[in-house]
Amino acid sequence: MEHRAEEIEEYRFPRVRAVSMDAPWRWLRKGVEDLRAAPGASLFYGAVLAAMGFILGRFVGQAAYELAFVTGFLLVGPFLAMGLYDVSRRRERGERVALGETLLAGRTNAPAIGFYALILALLMAVWIRVSVVVVALFFEGGVPTIDTLLRDIVASESGIVFLLVYLAAGSGFALLVFATSVISLPMLLDRSGMDTLTAMISSFNALRLNLAPMLLWAAIIVVLVGLGFATFYLGLIVALPVIGHATWHAYRETIEPE
Repeated sequence: MEHRAEEIEEYRFPRVRAVSMDAPWRWLRKGVEDLRAAPGASLFYGAVLAAMGFILGRFVGQAAYELAFVTGFLLVGPFLAMGLYDVSRRRERGERVALGETLLAGRTNAPAIGFYALILALLMAVWIRVSVVVVALFFEGGVPTIDTLLRDIVASESGIVFLLVYLAAGSGFALLVFATSVISLPMLLDRSGMDTLTAMISSFNALRLNLAPMLLWAAIIVVLVGLGFATFYLGLIVALPVIGHATWHAYRETIEPE
């Protein structure tokens, strides 16, 4: 028992480094370099994720749920980019990048990654319910379709209020997910012995210590994803791989090696 207590006392969370305000742009540049170095695997993931976003936003059947799924896409994005993290990791190690191997990247720490995926799924379910409730409060008979949403918000008397309330609720969920996932999933992939809770706490610490650079990084992600949606999902094919690769470099710069 004494030996066990000593082990617990000696345990330390991963050390977080401070980064400068130009770090997010450096991560973005490295993400582009990874995309150019491994275009086949990167664009495959980009195409799959873009198709998934399109399907969720178009074929759910009810406009209120379509809006929830489209906005919730940002919540589950970190988990869906797992293969992209592995592409960047392999490039960093000088290893050959093979698409088939990256598809199974999460198996080295499957329990922790699976548990985090479950957490994201639960958050997504809660967000869908919150989104539908907010919609029901402002629009009789459901929210306008995704295609006409902006026009109907402007035309509606309560449209601007709805937009502000919806953005506030969505930003709260997005900030929670961002705080606990900004570097946690790359860490879980990189360190086979890492547990989910420690990775999430380390991610929060990285945000807390580097608040301004991380908020800038979050804004860059939102803008890139927004541009992807604005180009009828085609821009996501490139934007999502770049974000995924850049997230790996964010992890490597903000967390000291083991």
